[in-house]
Amino acid sequence: MKRSADWLYQWIFYLAAGLLFASTLLRSLVIYRDSPELGRVLGLLMAWLVLLGVSETALSRRRPKYFPIYLVLQTILTLALLFMLAPADYFAVLFAILSMQIMQRFNPGAGAIWIGLVALLMTFPLAIGYEVFQAIAFVVFYTAVNAMLAAYALATRRAQAARARNYTLAQELAETNRQLQAYANQLEQLAVARERHRLARELHDAATQTIFSMTLTTQSALLLLERDPGRVGAQLDRLNQLAQSALSEIRALISELRPERVAEGGLVTALRRHVADRRLPENISVSLEVEGDRRLSPMEEQGLFRIVQEALNNIVKHAQTPQARIRLHLLEPLWIEIEDQGQGFDLRQARDSGRVGLVSMSERAAEIGWTLEIISSPGAGTRIRVEKSSGEKQR
Repeated sequence: MKRSADWLYQWIFYLAAGLLFASTLLRSLVIYRDSPELGRVLGLLMAWLVLLGVSETALSRRRPKYFPIYLVLQTILTLALLFMLAPADYFAVLFAILSMQIMQRFNPGAGAIWIGLVALLMTFPLAIGYEVFQAIAFVVFYTAVNAMLAAYALATRRAQAARARNYTLAQELAETNRQLQAYANQLEQLAVARERHRLARELHDAATQTIFSMTLTTQSALLLLERDPGRVGAQLDRLNQLAQSALSEIRALISELRPERVAEGGLVTALRRHVADRRLPENISVSLEVEGDRRLSPMEEQGLFRIVQEALNNIVKHAQTPQARIRLHLLEPLWIEIEDQGQGFDLRQARDSGRVGLVSMSERAAEIGWTLEIISSPGAGTRIRVEKSSGEKQR
């Protein structure tokens, strides 16, 4: 499409130049048909035409330094035609073709200088063949023709340049879009791989170990059944607790694979439903306190819900406490806290060990542009605070 547009602009130039030259040739045939000067006029016109054809099709495009030489030769030929003895003002229209060529190759300032110089050069031959006022009128007329056609050539040149820039920009945008799509696919694959890795670690760290403990407890109960049957009941109670714990952990993992639809009723509704529907082991009670009623973006609500879900899972597995509290502050500043009064842990040691739950919560907070802070120490409980960062607030 770009080549066809360039050819259209070029053919418009050829058409304009051809019509101007044809009109000059026909008028020369009429005026000089009975004059011995006809042969010289036709010879100069043919030389002018040959230079135009050679310049446009070969030399000036392959060798830009040739164009000034071509311009000087064409100017000399045109002036020679203007100095004919018979009235020859119409030869000045050939300067319009040169004006278009100059505007296609040089800046507008050079084109303006050229048009002024041509007006000055036309004055001498026209002043010789015509009266002063008539010569001035011809100079003004042909200068206006030169300026008009030069302006058209300049507009055409700028249109071609703009089209070329737009084409290049479109190609760059297409390539950028392709790279962004590829990057998005890589991020999606990375997120899927990271989620699988996290779930695999959770399964290994929690459910697998619990099931392994169940196996040991079962073997112990079988041995006591023969040696000390009175102690089998305690082992069976322990086995039942382990089975409930494993069931709860597996349900938590399944709930993460089948995510809650937070967008339907909002974050508050999703949290209340999660706290009410979930069967927390060991009679853990979770309270939910909400201040404000501001809605967040779907991505923020989904991310915060996942963080709360992960924090509750950690409380169930590690805190050893009967109570937990969720505080959601939907006023400026926006934040959410999950707190328990359990056994707590050494934060530095937990980070060094690469605990999956802590890493997962930090990553989810970063994805939605919030900051996550964890305050915990052995025997003093744990408080997780997620707050909308100052950069997000300004937006």
